[in-house]
Amino acid sequence: MPKGYWVSVYPAIEDPEKLTAYNELAGIAVKAAGGRVLAGIGSRVVAHEAGIPERVVLIEFDTFEQAVAAYESPAYRTALAELPDGFKRDFRITESLT
Repeated sequence: MPKGYWVSVYPAIEDPEKLTAYNELAGIAVKAAGGRVLAGIGSRVVAHEAGIPERVVLIEFDTFEQAVAAYESPAYRTALAELPDGFKRDFRITESLT
């Protein structure tokens, strides 16, 4: 069964301290849903073409359905409520090919 992935790219982070509450709650929600962080805060990024050399977070789940359910979970919704006003990110849930 194909795995599911959360892919988040943060175009700009003006005040990383404002993400502390979100990061803590999101980490708890992801772990509770069976997610594994493969790349995240502190990872090195080399951007090409239209890429932006900012934070990229990659989280793996055992299935695509598990990844979608994790995003829709009450625990993750609580984390999302902690994102600061005006905060922007490019977030996708994608399925692996195998």
